Amino acid sequence: MMHAPSGYNGLATAPHHLASQAGLSVLKDGGTAVEACVAMAATLAVVYPHMTGIGGDGFWLIHDPDGHVHAIDACGAAAARADLSLYAGLKGIPWRGPLAANTVAGTVSGWKQALAGDAGTLSLDRLLRDAIDLARQGVAVTKGGAEIAVAKHAELIAQRGAYGDIFAPGGRPLKEGERLCQPALAATLQMLADNGLQDFYTGKLARSITADLAALGSPVTAADLEAHRAIEPRPLTLTVKGARLYNTAPPTQGLASLLILALFDRLGVTEGEGFAHLHGLIEATKQAFLVRDSHVGDPAHMPVPAQSILDDRDALAAMAGRIDPARALPWPQDSALGDTCWFGAADARGQVVSCIQSTYFEFGSGLVLPQTGITWQNRGASFRLAQQGWNALAPGRKPFHTLNPALARFNDGRVMAYGTMGGEGQPQTQAAIFSRYAWFDVPLQQAVSMPRWLLGRTWGESSTTLKLESRFAPATIEALAAAGHDVELLAPFTATMGHAGAVVRHADGLIEGATDPRSDGAVATW
Repeated sequence: MMHAPSGYNGLATAPHHLASQAGLSVLKDGGTAVEACVAMAATLAVVYPHMTGIGGDGFWLIHDPDGHVHAIDACGAAAARADLSLYAGLKGIPWRGPLAANTVAGTVSGWKQALAGDAGTLSLDRLLRDAIDLARQGVAVTKGGAEIAVAKHAELIAQRGAYGDIFAPGGRPLKEGERLCQPALAATLQMLADNGLQDFYTGKLARSITADLAALGSPVTAADLEAHRAIEPRPLTLTVKGARLYNTAPPTQGLASLLILALFDRLGVTEGEGFAHLHGLIEATKQAFLVRDSHVGDPAHMPVPAQSILDDRDALAAMAGRIDPARALPWPQDSALGDTCWFGAADARGQVVSCIQSTYFEFGSGLVLPQTGITWQNRGASFRLAQQGWNALAPGRKPFHTLNPALARFNDGRVMAYGTMGGEGQPQTQAAIFSRYAWFDVPLQQAVSMPRWLLGRTWGESSTTLKLESRFAPATIEALAAAGHDVELLAPFTATMGHAGAVVRHADGLIEGATDPRSDGAVATW
């Protein structure tokens, strides 16, 4: 698809078409964009379980009809028992298993927080209806989901819990097109609909969750769940040519996403898709990642507030001045991984939502809780086993997050929500989409569909080369290599570049949306 679907009454986009349809059905029933996103979030937990779920974390940016922009941080902290003594003798936290399941799952608290501050009137039962039905009746396994299940089968089937019963019945992973039924997850979602979302943290559902976590060996306890709250920190913001940008504060890498665009805006590039465009954004990415990796983590442990970095014009000018317009800075630095789902919606009132949630690795920690069917995240596996310093493990500390939803308000009245999955690739893909659409007049869907690049690693990749989809012009590829970039060509359309999407609401009320041809997504509107 090369043209963005549009409408005036509402729009939803997600990386799986059934989630987009669930969001649209809520909008058609009079729901708000926030309510549509809750429906999509729940549905994605069912249809894209390798990428996301209610056992993970989430972040929201909400542009209300009156123009107010607010954020939600639904990130769970490390358990009280998750201290250095728990990992004595280990060089690092395991990526899979009970010791990887060491943080609270915040996603559901984010739904609760978003709905609490919203004007919507639909019941929880209505918002979760489609997800419950799909979990109970079954959904067709996607091509990407089947490939991941095969690639990760050995390490996932070895985990205790219900992974094998649900995702590998008979000892083999489900194939593309086979029916995936999740009756335990359906019952869990119905319990949330009946008892309220807080049941995940303090009710009957919480007791089932913590009993399973304890039996499987996770350090997360009932007290950890009960102590958790989603919060509403002030969004990070930045003014660039033609727009004001917003992203989420630490522990997300939203600072890096904004820094890339701030630095590129200072380079004076006037034409898109050529060497100057790609090289400029790639080099801006390096500068932004150096700042991110020195500063970003739990904001309670950051000596320099993230917004102050964005507000320091002299520092931004100095960073931009370190970008050589002709040569690549030697790379790499350490990289971040992650599996994620971005989704967004807009309604006729003018509310626009950018939302992202994740269990970190594919199928998270690999622990699937038998009573509830919840796949628990391994976000806390990214902690360093150190007494202090960047992202050091400590009880109650939030882990560094690659997740970051983006939003922009243009000077002409347009509001844009955009984002992607893909670990290190998230800030880079955001920069590609925004720069193409906002500064080089590329239509929205084309801005998402056009070839992309990735510096460093993302899910499924371990190399730190500059990866390019092979659809770029040969002259551009050659120029990047000649400038010193370690170029690696990938397939013309590859999920390595993430599953991106975007929503734009125009000043006259027209809403258009884009979905990624690299995903199973769709734009649903009317």
